[in-house]
Amino acid sequence: MYPSPTSRRAAMVRCAALAALGLVLVAAPAAAQTYKVKVTPKLHNLNIKIAYHDSTGVLVMKLTNKTDQKVRCDLSYDAAPQTPKNTTVFLAPGEMGQSALAEFRHWFTVNVAVDCRALPAKAP
Repeated sequence: MYPSPTSRRAAMVRCAALAALGLVLVAAPAAAQTYKVKVTPKLHNLNIKIAYHDSTGVLVMKLTNKTDQKVRCDLSYDAAPQTPKNTTVFLAPGEMGQSALAEFRHWFTVNVAVDCRALPAKAP
């Protein structure tokens, strides 16, 4: 009725081998991910650090506000043939925020326009 310990062990080894092969097949395209990212900043004399992390299927833009005032950053993503996307990030002084674009259609180039402006100070 029950499989012998030897056949169970063989089945476990086959499952482990298939799982390892699956990881290799999934990791191979991730390492081969290549697309260009072009960032066009419009910072209006604000000290904003812009960095990005590109990986398979997602582009993450990281913004750091190095000013002493609150800012609003509007990001426009153009990754043809994918539909363009617009997002907004609000950053307090010294704060880091991020925005991401997920890949729904394969892209080769992503153009990101970053427009940051200082927000008016609230009246006391």
